[in-house]
Amino acid sequence: MKYLSILSLAVLLTSCGEKETPLSAQNIVDRAISNSCNGNCDHATIDFTFRDRCYVSGRKGGDYRLERITSDSTGVTHDILSNDGFRRYKNDTLLTIPDSMVTKYSNSVNSVHYFVQLPFGLNAGAVQKELLGETKVKGESYYEIGVTFTEEGGGTDFDDEFVYWIHKDDYTVDYLAYSYATDGGGIRFREAYNVRVIDGIRFADYNNYKPNSLDIALTNLDELFEKGELKLLSKIETESVGVMLPGQE
Repeated sequence: MKYLSILSLAVLLTSCGEKETPLSAQNIVDRAISNSCNGNCDHATIDFTFRDRCYVSGRKGGDYRLERITSDSTGVTHDILSNDGFRRYKNDTLLTIPDSMVTKYSNSVNSVHYFVQLPFGLNAGAVQKELLGETKVKGESYYEIGVTFTEEGGGTDFDDEFVYWIHKDDYTVDYLAYSYATDGGGIRFREAYNVRVIDGIRFADYNNYKPNSLDIALTNLDELFEKGELKLLSKIETESVGVMLPGQE
């Protein structure tokens, strides 16, 4: 019988005693963003159509410009949300907007871009993430990530709460749920479909569901979904998605 050297024995004991470090919520979100963006989201120009409105986003590191362009019988309304604040143009004329409406319009523009580019926005400064547990949906294993927002930097809807179901192997956001307080409050559950990758960035449409009661935990919505106990309200569909990366101009 051959004896292990002291060095070999030490290496063997160390490797046997090693345990895989559990992933944190931040680790999981970082992997999801990496999988979804492939390093492109923070410097891409993205355009798409949502409910007959044109949206354009441009990012360069920490600088951003989120746009919404609406055409109707009165002309073209162009909303721009950027690091410099919110501006609205009507037929190329800058309008003076009351502060209360600035907040409303800003939130509306930001919300559409936020959902279309998930999970990229989950690393914003005001986002607080927590690993709530693990579960299975339709036989697939998921991490449940809870998201809340700090009051500072979290906007007027900072008290909204979200749960994201991130696939344990693929690190894709396949389901999400959220509660909101505006307009009397509500709860929604979304299921991703029509997933496609355009110039390295993942996009998805969503089936948008609601439960019969507001008295339910967001983390229980996946169970109701599997039982067919959620009502389909609408489909969240983005059309004509385009991506332009630096050097493609």
